[in-house]
Amino acid sequence: MFERLAELAIRRSRLVLVIAAVAVALMGVLGAGAFEKLRGGGFDDPASQSTRAAKVIDKKFGGETNLVLLVQAPDGRVDTPAARQSGQALVADLRKEEELTNVVSYWDTGSPDLRSRDGHEAMVLAHVTGDETQQRENARKILDAYTGTHKGALTVQAGGGAAVGNDLSKQVVDDLVLAETIAIPLTLVLLLFVFGSVVAALLPLAIAVIAVIGSFAQLSLLGSVTDVADTATNLTTALGLGLGIDYALLMTSRFREQLAAGASVDDAVQRTVHTAGRTVAFSAATVAAALAALLVFPQYFLRSFGFAGVGVVAIAALGTLFVMPALLAVLGHRVNSGRLPWAKPGHSGARAPMWGRLARSVMRRPALTALPVLAVLLAAASPLLGITFGTPDERVLPKDAASRQVSTALRANFDGSEDSAVNIVIDQPVNKAPLESYAVELSGLKGVVRVETSTGTYAEGQNTATAPGNITLGRPDAQRISLVSALTPKSDAAQNLVKEVRALTPPSGTHPLVGGTDAVLVDSKDSIGGRLPIAVALVALTTFVLLFLFTGSVVQPLRALVLNVISLAATLGVMTWIFQDGNLSSLLGFTAQPMEMSMTVLMFCIAFGLSMDYEVFVTSRIKELHDLGKDNETAVVDGLGHTGRIVSAAAFLLAVSFFAFGTAKISFMQMFGLGSGLAVLIDALAVRGVLVPAAMRLLGRSAWYAPGFLRKLHDRFGLSEGGPELTAAVEPATATSPYVKDATGA
Repeated sequence: MFERLAELAIRRSRLVLVIAAVAVALMGVLGAGAFEKLRGGGFDDPASQSTRAAKVIDKKFGGETNLVLLVQAPDGRVDTPAARQSGQALVADLRKEEELTNVVSYWDTGSPDLRSRDGHEAMVLAHVTGDETQQRENARKILDAYTGTHKGALTVQAGGGAAVGNDLSKQVVDDLVLAETIAIPLTLVLLLFVFGSVVAALLPLAIAVIAVIGSFAQLSLLGSVTDVADTATNLTTALGLGLGIDYALLMTSRFREQLAAGASVDDAVQRTVHTAGRTVAFSAATVAAALAALLVFPQYFLRSFGFAGVGVVAIAALGTLFVMPALLAVLGHRVNSGRLPWAKPGHSGARAPMWGRLARSVMRRPALTALPVLAVLLAAASPLLGITFGTPDERVLPKDAASRQVSTALRANFDGSEDSAVNIVIDQPVNKAPLESYAVELSGLKGVVRVETSTGTYAEGQNTATAPGNITLGRPDAQRISLVSALTPKSDAAQNLVKEVRALTPPSGTHPLVGGTDAVLVDSKDSIGGRLPIAVALVALTTFVLLFLFTGSVVQPLRALVLNVISLAATLGVMTWIFQDGNLSSLLGFTAQPMEMSMTVLMFCIAFGLSMDYEVFVTSRIKELHDLGKDNETAVVDGLGHTGRIVSAAAFLLAVSFFAFGTAKISFMQMFGLGSGLAVLIDALAVRGVLVPAAMRLLGRSAWYAPGFLRKLHDRFGLSEGGPELTAAVEPATATSPYVKDATGA
């Protein structure tokens, strides 16, 4: 296959480039509509009890409260005649909106729970209809019409899940634009320093642009056939930009290296495709395998990243394998044009003596050099011992976001909030007596402020004789119960309350479904935690198989897995120290809270895949030299000498793409960007620079061990960077000398 790719690039280079230009233009047109097809949310398990409860409430009771309007009267009191008249007029207008159901307010119920303790604010509750995407659009319409000063009398602010979703969707776009505005120019500057040539620096950026445009096109296609989270745009652009540059950097460096060694342009293209092209294909397979593990989770937030991530990896690899060789064939020696003043003679070669010297020093004293690095990484991982998990809420938004300000006011000024209530639904008929008995027991649970049912309102184990709001709570075929607590939403106590409610004996013959924000968190933990071992096992298994096929050794995959786990643990530990424990919160402008579970899993899979990316970059060259007959130490030293500069440059460039998202205003996107960038740097510098040479020295010849039957399997199905033509070329020489130089002079 690689032989045919090389021949195509050499003989039909201009045709390939014309076809590629047309394809990119078509992808650009298709990708222009991607944002319209993406959805918000996606963090919930569709089969969970909380999701099923929400569906029943939507179907039979008009939906859960997901919009809270916080209303202030102009004279400071909500009980004055003028305020009451204005409030009732507001509610009347809201009830005319097709997008709203279950509109309830303080002014038409008189419920003290809907008025602030100081009497200066009142709540209007409602349900915004539609799925998560429709809710976002409907909420935007309502917020545009009613927030601010309403009819010159009332001041209205919006909170609740629908308002938070609206703020999140707008912030995602703003964050993406800012991140790319920072990343692309900075990446170009770094490429100029890496290559020392304007033309060579532009080539990786060209592939990156193809990958980014292609990623939007595939998001548009995916959004037409399945649910795709809107935050997938951030991942695919960062990943497409980074991987496109990584792969093109490897190809361009190998091509320039071949030209510097005296090869003709055609030979340089052919050799580059045979060697670096194989590495790109295998590297893409390892990254895609790690991201494909996200498909085991039922949450479409994670599944969409799995689909989109695999797609953008494939686009970056295909662009590199087809377009890059054609560009190199057309440019030839002009790839070094536009040489910059700081570029030294021989700058076009990939060999970096510093990395070779580092590897040699490490291999001479493996324990002395590796142990301090291991100690630092393990210390960085230590915060994982206290990690806790949560789901996104208004606190991921900046403090000046309106929906967050409303949530803060509700917690501070009101006795419990309907927006964070535990919602219980019984989807079958229930007699009055057992329903009352059940409500009494619920109201006696620790932390419960009130329980509202169709039979009345209950508190501290007694019926308060207070009528519930005018939301329908009872039907002949179903009953809904609203349990409001004084507990901090998503706290351990709030989650325990959900478990206590589910453990309580219900009315005979009934099967209540328990939902609400705290129930969603409990169910998400169970759902993701239950499937996480499967995802980890799939990642480990596919990585092991792919690295075995690439190296022919069973030890190398195990060594790679162990080192990757250590580096990822260090990264996640640092992110826990920052985002959960609150360190650097004032600098980065976020609110400390439990680690967002879905984003943590996503970051793990992406960081693991990128670690394997660099593993393949380094191991491929070491394996190539080992197959040429060089001893283990020489293969490692020369291999890192050739790839160290590429890996470190690629890591810095990819880290820039991720670190740009550290400017995001959404805290879990900050965590994703900073964590992924840090993981890349730790892997490229600490793992590839120190731990890999140390491990290879300690393992010695056993590093390439495989049982006989697996060796035969690899001989038949395995792949290596050198390709079949290299093996054929060196076989006669290896019979007489263990040290043979390859075509590059290594």
